[in-house]
Amino acid sequence: MSDLRPYSGALERLRRVGLRPTRQRLALARLLFDKGHRHVTAEQLHGEAVAAAVRVSLATVYNTLHQFTAAGLLSEVVVEPGRSYFDTNTDDHHHFYFEKTGVLQDIPGDHVVVKQLPEPPPGTEIRRVDVIVRLGAGT
Repeated sequence: MSDLRPYSGALERLRRVGLRPTRQRLALARLLFDKGHRHVTAEQLHGEAVAAAVRVSLATVYNTLHQFTAAGLLSEVVVEPGRSYFDTNTDDHHHFYFEKTGVLQDIPGDHVVVKQLPEPPPGTEIRRVDVIVRLGAGT
């Protein structure tokens, strides 16, 4: 059946979160989610789309990634100002960031323990804690 309807998984995923399944959203969802858990930048995804003959602008890729993030399909990992990765794994986890190569690697959520957090400002609550362990070259 998946051969007959190659977009059925992407279509169901978009409908489940209330996003209209446009041609571009479907194509980008397939590129993102058909390869298992991964971390991509907007530029990487745009390059994959171009290679797959998907006609989409970089601005549309950015907009779609932010729409998918707002809908809970992705999480955004900001490793430094102006450099974000979009993560298809939305389960509780953290990351190793290899500074030299720009690669992110998942760390299971239960492998990091934060012993004490400050009190949040009045009227707010801590929703989640994200840990990025930055790795440089060894000596």
